Amino acid sequence: MTRSLTSEKQSSARRVLIYRLGSLGDTIVALPALHLVARAFPSAERRMLTNMPVNVKAPPAAAILEHTGLVHGYFRYSVGMRSVADLARLWWSLVCWRPDVLVYLGSARGVGSAQRDDKFFQLCGISERLGIPLTEDMQKNRWDDSIQVFEPEASRLLRNISPLGEADLDDPASWNLHLTDGEQKRADEALGTLTSLPLIAVSVGTKVQSKDWGRENWRNLLARLAVLYPDHALALTGAPEESESSEFAAEGWRASGGGPAVNLCGLLKPRESAAIFRRARIFIGHDSGPMHLAAAVQTPCVAIFAARNKPRVWFPYGQQHRVVYHRTDCWGCGLETCIVEKKRCLTSITVDEVVEQVRASLT
Repeated sequence: MTRSLTSEKQSSARRVLIYRLGSLGDTIVALPALHLVARAFPSAERRMLTNMPVNVKAPPAAAILEHTGLVHGYFRYSVGMRSVADLARLWWSLVCWRPDVLVYLGSARGVGSAQRDDKFFQLCGISERLGIPLTEDMQKNRWDDSIQVFEPEASRLLRNISPLGEADLDDPASWNLHLTDGEQKRADEALGTLTSLPLIAVSVGTKVQSKDWGRENWRNLLARLAVLYPDHALALTGAPEESESSEFAAEGWRASGGGPAVNLCGLLKPRESAAIFRRARIFIGHDSGPMHLAAAVQTPCVAIFAARNKPRVWFPYGQQHRVVYHRTDCWGCGLETCIVEKKRCLTSITVDEVVEQVRASLT
């Protein structure tokens, strides 16, 4: 369970270890918690224990958190590491650094897994350990009966480290990436003359098959939007591997008389993409890291979600966003590859539905 931390111990902490795994979206969702940790331990050196990227499309946490001042350094390891020698090296690295406090921002992987993690960090000599989800309540996203929705993951993380204080998820400062002048200049250079036009930002990629809405859907959607918004420009972003599918979708926009379009896949760092999104009137994409990046810079999102996760847990946070989510009887499956049901929760989402949400957002 979450342990209390006296104000004396909090103020005297010199080294704080933050445990958070995942890639782009996971890091963005943890931003409010990371800002809270920075406020709670302003004078401490804060390092993150995180994983090495598990996918070429998954940028490391450092690519998102650099320049924020939230984290000063990293310890990295491969997820699923079973080598005794590798575990011993990780243990020794942490023992030598001698953290005073652990702040655990891990995902919910079951109480048993949390207990093993707690034991490992105890063996590292960390006596003050906060946020380890050792109860079922800390593991789950609570159901809110009053509004009939699940608790967002960002809220669960904050609840588990509540002894450190409070954070307002509705405050844009909780999501602040502290984009630099250089990053914003790079975004302007990438957009070129498009900076003078209202911008629609799109990301058609995803690293998970069960989240992929499909090339034809994206092409048809952009063709429809080109007719509705001919005075707008289009910017597509994503990983290098998504450049071809993005170009395929952009052809629908161009063929229907849309404004100028630029394919920036593979050309920008994640934070530079955030600067692009910050300039856009709207972001349209899958349940993906870029979607969370756009939400962090307060750009309204139209997000196309599979039902593999419970509704709202991973939705972009904020009232300005619109999510298209079909709750089928197999919702919450957690599958990364959907074969039996053929992604019907996602493929049943029509272009008309998404167009309606875009129009409502841009009204």
